Amino acid sequence: MQFLIDTHVLLWWDQGALKLAKRVRELIGDTDNEVFVSAASVWEIAVKRRLRKLEFDGSVVAAISRNGFLPLDISAEDAEEAGGLEWTHPDPFDRLLVAQSLRRQLTLVTADGSIQAFGGLTLLKAR
Repeated sequence: MQFLIDTHVLLWWDQGALKLAKRVRELIGDTDNEVFVSAASVWEIAVKRRLRKLEFDGSVVAAISRNGFLPLDISAEDAEEAGGLEWTHPDPFDRLLVAQSLRRQLTLVTADGSIQAFGGLTLLKAR
């Protein structure tokens, strides 16, 4: 299976995964599965860290590698899809994750209710 994990899922996993449902921990930890982290999540963590809304020590890119995840770049097509989504949700990070999940047919792992309310996605609830 292929998963795209939301930013908070990356943070929870990196901190020991205690907030994640047991089934989610099993799926993410299964080395037969591919787990992607979007550049949008790296960007979001960097922005929130700079604004002092989030504490995260070290490199996010290094954390992705350390946890055995795969980085997912943002393409021009992803950006176009995100901007064109028929969805009033204004968060650019969430819009990019949804667009990438749709375009690449990835299961999006999230605990975010606003994302879960978006139709047409293959979702796995993180909690």
